[in-house]
Amino acid sequence: MSAYPVEMTVHPEVKAFFDPATNTISYVVKDPGSSACAVIDSVMDIDYAAGRITYDHADEIIAYIQDNGLELEWIIETHVHADHLSAAPYLQQKLGGKIGIGDRIRVVQDTFGKIFNEGTEFQRDGSQFDLLLKDGDTYRIGGMQAFAMYTPGHTPACMVHVMGDAAFVGDTLFMPDGGSARADFPGGDAGTLYDSIQKVLALPDQMRLFMCHDYGPNGRDIQWETTVGDEKRHNIHVGGGRSREEFIRFRTERDAQLAMPKLIIPSLQVNMRAGEVPKDKDGRPMLKVPVNGL
Repeated sequence: MSAYPVEMTVHPEVKAFFDPATNTISYVVKDPGSSACAVIDSVMDIDYAAGRITYDHADEIIAYIQDNGLELEWIIETHVHADHLSAAPYLQQKLGGKIGIGDRIRVVQDTFGKIFNEGTEFQRDGSQFDLLLKDGDTYRIGGMQAFAMYTPGHTPACMVHVMGDAAFVGDTLFMPDGGSARADFPGGDAGTLYDSIQKVLALPDQMRLFMCHDYGPNGRDIQWETTVGDEKRHNIHVGGGRSREEFIRFRTERDAQLAMPKLIIPSLQVNMRAGEVPKDKDGRPMLKVPVNGL
């Protein structure tokens, strides 16, 4: 049984938005009893080669919220993403709401602040975000209670956000035929990831799970929703009772074969700032490229 305050009788409406450039799924989650909503893991578009940022994906989310008369209360990041840039500040500017992330963001900021040689002006205390969540912390979306589960392993700051009978797992899990996310980023750990997955799988079997990414394994159509029960039975990395030792061995060997995400350098710089693009000494938006630094 889960030790968290699960409310399976609450069934929020969930609208998914798939970004094919980064294989990311963002969500608008509506409180079933009001017009209040949250956005989970938004995407800001970037043409990295051209150095151009646009907001087509975020504008689609904004249009949906406005067209349906919703009120944005929360903009949630499940973790500091390494494969896409967050559009949180843009959404906040257009619609309001507060930006929330796990309180271990400070660890990520300290780690990558050093890698990118950020100066003392870069605050490493999480103050760029409106709310820093600890394990088990609750917040409300309208009348619906949500809570955060600390699920490190992919990164030190990963959290799963549970809203009624829906859980948004970030990169802690993929669809059953996709398995799990890598654990070789700075601060990641395969054994810790296995333990975090077990926390998620301790939620009720009927809990809906929503993925942050899907890559269509074996050519199938993109999918993003499954259940705890399906993951327990069918997940190719942790399902069917796979042991912690087996998972660590598999995950470590698999991660050694993976290339770095194409957008890891801009993503980390932007996302550790809650979606703000860093600026140079003259105030111009500017990204750094550390050589042999990651």
